[in-house]
Parts: sequence; C-alpha cells; structure tokens
Amino acid sequence: MAIIRFIKGFFVHQRLFYALGVIGVLYLISYWFNGLFGITNILLLLLVLAFFVDALVLFRASGKIKGVRELPEKFSNSDANELPVILENKYPFAVTLDIIDEIPEQFQKRDFSKVIEIPARETRSFSYSLRPTERGEYTFGHLNVYVSTKLKLVKRRYRFEKDQMVKVYPSFIQMKKYAFLALDNRLTMHGMKKIRRLGHTMEFEQIKDYVPGDDARTINWKATAKRASLMVNQFQDEKSQPVYALIDASRVMKMPFKGLTLLDYAINSTLAFSNIALKKKDKVGMLTFAESIKNHLPASSKKTHLQTILEVLYNIDTRFLDSDYGALYNQVKRKITQRSLLLLYTNFEHITALERQLPYLKALSRKHVLVVIFFQNTELDQLIATPAETLPEVYHKTIAQKADLDKKVMVARLEQYGIQTILTKPDDLTVNTINKYLEIKARGLL
Repeated sequence: MAIIRFIKGFFVHQRLFYALGVIGVLYLISYWFNGLFGITNILLLLLVLAFFVDALVLFRASGKIKGVRELPEKFSNSDANELPVILENKYPFAVTLDIIDEIPEQFQKRDFSKVIEIPARETRSFSYSLRPTERGEYTFGHLNVYVSTKLKLVKRRYRFEKDQMVKVYPSFIQMKKYAFLALDNRLTMHGMKKIRRLGHTMEFEQIKDYVPGDDARTINWKATAKRASLMVNQFQDEKSQPVYALIDASRVMKMPFKGLTLLDYAINSTLAFSNIALKKKDKVGMLTFAESIKNHLPASSKKTHLQTILEVLYNIDTRFLDSDYGALYNQVKRKITQRSLLLLYTNFEHITALERQLPYLKALSRKHVLVVIFFQNTELDQLIATPAETLPEVYHKTIAQKADLDKKVMVARLEQYGIQTILTKPDDLTVNTINKYLEIKARGLL
C-alpha cells in the first residue's frame, strides 16, 4: 500500500525535462568537442543526485502539508460565492504549492490553478469565487496540492476534501442586499422609488389626545365632545394583506439571459420581494404552474415562512411544457378566496400569445389586484440601435423593431382592462417588482 501511495503521489517537475534537454544538447555538441563529454557526464550525475535528494526530502515523512477547502453551507444562484482555501506547511523548509481544485462539472471550468509559496512551518490562505447559474447540488472533487522544493525537480501530490457537496439556492445574497437597503432607507440608490401615500390607506389603531402637528382631518369630534378636549384618530399601516407570487414555469421561461433562464430571474426576484413583504408584515404565498399546478404555498406572515419559501423555490423543477392558464385560474378561484395582490411572472413574445390568455387574466383581475410581469428582449436592443446597411440587416432590424413594439402593445392591451403591468429587463426585475408593490400599497389599491 505504501508503494502504491508513493507511486500515485510521485510526479516529475517540468524543470527536470528542461535540464535533460540541455544535457542532451550538450552530448550532441560533445560529438565535435571531445572535452565537453566529461563535463556533461558530471552534470548528468549531479542532476541524478539532485533528483534523488529532492525526492527524499519530499517523501521522507507523510502529512507534511494540510489543506482545507471551506465550503459554505449553500451557494447563492447568479452571485459570486467566495471559497476560502487554507494550506499549512509542516516541512522545515519553504515549499512551492501548485493547487488544482476539481470544480463541479456545472461550471465547466477545467483550467483552475493557483501557485503560492509558503515559508517553513507557516500557514497561508487564498480564496476564489464561483458564480453558479443553475439551482441544484454541486459536488467538488479533490483539492489537489502539488508540493515542490526550490530545486523543483520532483513534485509530491497531496489530495484533500473529496466529494464535498453544496446546494445552490435562489439568490439569498440579493435578498439580503435589498432587505438591508430597505432597513437603512437607501433603496433609492438602487432604483427604488419613494411613493407618495394617497389618502388614508391605513387601519384604525386608537384614539389619542391631540398634540400640535397632528392632522386636523383626523379629529374625532364625538370623542372630543365627550372628553371636552381635542381627540384624534391614530392610524397604522395596513398589515397582513395577502400577496402571492404566481410563477410561470413553462417553456416561455426557458429563454436565457447572461447565463440564467427567465425562470431563475423570477425565482430570485420572488425571494427578495417576499423578504421585503414579510418585513412589512404582509402575508406572502406562492404558486407555480406550467401544464399543471406545480406548487401552492398558502400565504403566511410567520417568521419561519421565508425559509419555507426558499425551500420551495429551490425545488422548482419543470419540463418546460406549455402553460395552462385555465388550471391557474381554477386554482386561484378555489384556494385564494381573499382579495390579494397577485404578481404573475411570465413572458409573452407575441401579441397572439397574450390574446389567448387574456380571458383568464381578466377573470383574475376582477377579484384580485393582478400585476403581469414580463420581459424585454434585451438581445434585440443592440440590433435595433445598429444602423442597417445591407438588405438582410434591414430585414433583421425591422423584425426586431416589430418585436419591441409588440411588447409595448401588450402593455397597453393589459392596461386597457385595468391590469397592472411590469415590462422589465431581466437585470431590473427585482427592483421594478418591489417598486410596483410599494406603489400598490401606497395607493391603497389592495
């Protein structure tokens, strides 16, 4: 077993081949210069001696290098996730480490390599980042560490942390970012709008004594007459209003942008938005559908509900078949009986696709506040902005402009029936969704 471990861990450094190449050239030259032959023999002998000495000092004891890959509990989808690697040198001399990490196949990254030098009996660390674009389980292979001395003739391989698994969840980093900004009142720096509150869209809380600065319109005249002093009604924001994210998991959400599908953009947005709504004491629920109803999570405002939403979003899977809006309407009609805010994440690429589903959307909007969220095709922006010089380019640009116009026509068509809309770029989805939620709350539409 020891011999097998030695063979598996024994590698020859490139420098040895360079040295052998030089010696080979010297032997060739010595054919014409006889005096060089003896010198070359001595150099070869020294190289062989150095080779065995280098191998001896590297392999004379085991466990001289320790390596740890510190994987987080979970990865955040579409975000840069940092992975720290800690290495300890127990040799009594400085070594050079060539680190090759076996990154999960989903990243298709086969050229990862890091070279660092560690002094005798010291510890060094470094980190690198990975950006996943799919939810699911990612398995890391070995952390391979190739050790060499200053001679750099032999390398010894150490292997650590085999088959570590990490789950990639919807973007909780994005969720935390917007939650922090909301608490810190800095949402406007990231495109959030302050919506002026219209009228009294608040619940009655109590009657209190009037103090200078109170709104005179809130004076309670009956209480004032009884107490013989001015009394005013005190209100608080309406809470525990039901809000549902309806996620279309059909084939129209398969379209990719910057490595992510529209479905994953919608999932990331749902998580961030749900966190904001729960912090505002609203009840948040979720429903996913395609050719049938996939998941239905009733609205709740419990503190643990966000973790439940995260787990459901993580497990969303689809065969990307056509969506059945009739099944969606029946499910909402039967299960969501209270007037609610429905945020429908979907996509329509042609006006006829919208017309087919419009009767169901109109029916949903009669009882609930419906917001249809669909996407701009940003891949067409560059084509539209580029001047057309040839006849094929004119055709392509005309078709792109027609597709862009269709999206605007769809917005007008939906608003014609009182249906709220968000036409957004995938990158701006979360910001625009939260803005619409704040606007609806401020206008008292729910």
